[in-house]
Amino acid sequence: QVQLEEFGGGLVQPGGSLRLSCAVSGPISRVNAMNWYRQAPGKQREWIAGITIDGNPIYADSVKDRFTISRDNGKNTMFLQMNSLKPEDTAVYQCNVVAISRNYWGQGTQVTVSS
Repeated sequence: QVQLEEFGGGLVQPGGSLRLSCAVSGPISRVNAMNWYRQAPGKQREWIAGITIDGNPIYADSVKDRFTISRDNGKNTMFLQMNSLKPEDTAVYQCNVVAISRNYWGQGTQVTVSS
């Protein structure tokens, strides 16, 4: 069974940094793209960053110039470096994998930005 699991969430002060990881395991088909989403309580799930099969990253305006997405294609592992964190970044962060046959989702990791 294909599984995605996020690591690295926690409590951080405003202006601080965190690095999230998404570990992919199981017999997954070809990975075409990987994405990070987040969802705060009472809000819709928001796409924040993605990286294509060619390794080209794209970002939502809300995180551009602060977050950096990267991937290890050989291990199907994805990372999100989060800098200059704001209280508005508080959310459950969830990884997503776009494969040839279907999409896969992790269960998410909580990021809380608070003084």
